[in-house]
Order: sequence, then structure tokens, then C-alpha cells
Amino acid sequence: MKFLVTGAAGFIGMFTAKALLEQGHEVVGIDNLNDYYDPTLKDARLVQLANYPKFRFIKLDLADRIGMAELFAKEQFQRVIHLAAQAGVRYSLENPMAYADSNLTGTLNILEGCRHHKVEHLVYASSSSVYGNQQKVPFSESDRVDTPISLYAATKKANELMAHTYSHLYQLPTTGLRFFTVYGPWGRPDMAPFKFTKAILEGKTIDVYNHGKLQRDFTYVDDIVEGIVRVQAQIPGSADYPVQLADNPYYALYNIGNNQPVELETFISAIESACGKPANKNYLPMQPGDVYQTYADVTALNQCTGFAPKTDLVEGMQRFVDWYKAFYK
Repeated sequence: MKFLVTGAAGFIGMFTAKALLEQGHEVVGIDNLNDYYDPTLKDARLVQLANYPKFRFIKLDLADRIGMAELFAKEQFQRVIHLAAQAGVRYSLENPMAYADSNLTGTLNILEGCRHHKVEHLVYASSSSVYGNQQKVPFSESDRVDTPISLYAATKKANELMAHTYSHLYQLPTTGLRFFTVYGPWGRPDMAPFKFTKAILEGKTIDVYNHGKLQRDFTYVDDIVEGIVRVQAQIPGSADYPVQLADNPYYALYNIGNNQPVELETFISAIESACGKPANKNYLPMQPGDVYQTYADVTALNQCTGFAPKTDLVEGMQRFVDWYKAFYK
């Protein structure tokens, strides 16, 4: 089949494109290659995909309405995996308009392209941040998520609402995946695994927020990608779809997390072990927009696909640190 993967130069996008290519699919990847973090890392990810004859890359911004419309008209994709977004909770405090352009306008352009060109299935990235500072754990898809505490979270919830609307109005099959703190080789430099590893190896101090009293459901990238690939093959509204929602059969939404929240101090210990060096820690108060805990209930994902993430944190962080040392020499 022919897939569009948005954010193909991104962390999850590269691995997703690779998995689809290895299944024999044709993949067109788009990315605007912005400088939110080091573009040379994005270029290096694209090099990983360049050797696949069924991969093509197009530099394009999601917010480019005309460019996106022309892309869909020309390529006639069968399925779309929409992973591109302006990421980062803290950056949304500094540059809110970037989130409106990429996450709201960009996603609307994707939905319009899928609607007008009869795309079989749109799978898109949401985020565990939509749960805000909810106290009930684990987080379930049926929980209320109308109290976001960052603009990033608000845009991700808006994406879910937009997809729900298009599924309802146009019978467009959409599946949202709420990712829980993804990490692994080729990961983003603005994320804690990367920042902590870099600082520890360089003998620098790491900032530990809320004095280490945070919990995260860290999810290894291979598990995320397997979930994406399995979900895209299950089309909401189809006769053999395993879970039917009475109010909107073309709309689906799943958590995808490790189902094992880890204390921040335990996470740091795993990085110290992988690096073979202790961390110098600077304990700080809670940051605006951050949440205290994330914890995914993945029962629904398992019912739909038969899959649940499982990679152990110590094993996953060792793989990340090994990649980091090799990539940055």
C-alpha cells in the first residue's frame, strides 16, 4: 500500500516509516525540518531511510494549505500516519503560535486531505499530556480530559476532537494514539533521556524537577512503532473491527504506554547504570505545565491489536546510551 508518514525525519516517524518499508509498503515522508532541535539529527535519520527504494522524502510544512492539498491530490495515499507536530510542553510557554500552526492548522490540513481523497485510515499521534494532573490511575481512554495544563496538551486534545468530528461527518476512519513518554535510540534532544545522558557523560549537572517526586510511564520506541503498525491495519467502522463504538464507529482512541510508571530517581539510576557514571543532581521545584505522573491503561489497545508494550526500562536505556555513544563518538 501507499502511506504518507508526516514527521518522517522525527524520532517516531523515522522508525514508523522504516517498519512500513520493511513490510514492503511504499512510503512518502514529509517534514519541515525546523530547528526546534538540531536539524543535523533529523538529516541523519533521513539517511537511515534513503536506502529504501520505496521511500521518498518531500520537505513540506503541514501548515502550508496549498502545498498539502497538492500533495494529497498528486499522491493519492491509501493510509496516513500523522506524527508531525510541534512537540514540547515547556516550549509551548515560549512560542505558542508554533503550536497553533503545526498542531491545529496542520492537523486540519491532514484531515481535509484524507476527507477529499478517500484515505482508508488516518492514524495520528495524541499524547498522555491530555490527562493533565489527573489523580486517578491508571489513565483510561474513558476518563475526562477537559483540564489540560499546557497549550501543547490543549492542541493534542483539540486534534482528538477534530478527528472525532471528521469521523462523524464524513465516515473517515481515524485512530488516535496517546503516546506515553517515548524514548530510545535516535530520540529527541529536548527529552529527559537525551538530556540526562548527555550531561552525565560530560560530567555536568542534571536538573531534577519537583525534587524527583515525579512518575512517568516510559515507553520504548519499538513498542510504540509496533502499536502504530498494528493499529493502522485495524480500520474503525470495518466489518471485522474488534471494538465498535456505538456513537461513532469510525473513530477510535487508544493509550499506548508501558503500563509501568517509574519514579524519576529510578529512571536516573537506569541512566547512571547504562553510562557507568553517577549523576550530579540539581533539585528544583515543579515546572509550569508539567504533570506529576503518567500511567497508561492499555487494556483497549490489547483488545484491538493483541499487543501491549513490554520493553524493560533498564534494557531500553542501555540501548539508548549505546546509540548515543556511537552517534556522538
